[in-house]
Amino acid sequence: MSDPWLVGPVTTSAYGWRLERRDGITLAFTSHDRDIEIDGVVHFSSPGMLPSSILESLGLETDGLEVQGNLDASAIRAEDLQAGRWDSARLTIYLFDWTAPLLGKRILASGELGEVSFSSDGFQADLRGLTALLDMQVVPHTSPGCRAQFCGAECGLNEGRYRHEYQVQSVFGEHINFANALPGSANGFAYGQLRFLDGTNCGLVSDIAISSFNQITLVRPPAFPVLANARVELIEGCDKSMATCSDRFANAINFRGEPYLPGNDLLTRYPGAG
Repeated sequence: MSDPWLVGPVTTSAYGWRLERRDGITLAFTSHDRDIEIDGVVHFSSPGMLPSSILESLGLETDGLEVQGNLDASAIRAEDLQAGRWDSARLTIYLFDWTAPLLGKRILASGELGEVSFSSDGFQADLRGLTALLDMQVVPHTSPGCRAQFCGAECGLNEGRYRHEYQVQSVFGEHINFANALPGSANGFAYGQLRFLDGTNCGLVSDIAISSFNQITLVRPPAFPVLANARVELIEGCDKSMATCSDRFANAINFRGEPYLPGNDLLTRYPGAG
């Protein structure tokens, strides 16, 4: 190892953690018994946060790493884990010299948080490293519906045209009402998303099941109570059919599907079958 602070019979090393959520919130912790600032970010003392053994391999097999830590009312809360705030958060684990943190750090592992489980006083999560990308599908399967993400690179539509900011008028479970009528076609927000812009749900994204004149119905109720006048961003949706792509969005040229490809029932068809 090239780090001079790791050489010698006695080391002054400590673990460092840096967690970056998808909404931009960044938290950092250290196994040392006092707070330390590294790279302009204060690492809060949390001796209870420790990784399992870290495995590095030269092959293509998946590296194994689990992280465990304590739940803190002001940092990592059970309700935030359950609401999905920490899903796919970026995690970096490293060693550093707590007597001279400016000397640099040795990265031990980095990746995204995978499946998170928690109990009354702690949590546990898997770390998905770069080898997890090898499990991704390389060649797309054929499908009658479009495989492109709505307003993504393959779709080509400008997402800004289909984003709308509204204020909540009232909430009943998964039903959210607005004072003004929703724009676009009937049920145009079905398969879309709602993102909370303030309040206790700020930053969370919910899938929309159906929409009507001035109401949307979420797939599941919001994680936290929603107050009247809360600001939300609504993103219209697409049911991935050729008819919708062509008639509603005039975007059939970018349709990523095979709507006319015969299905598995081709061999059971016969003349006169309904």
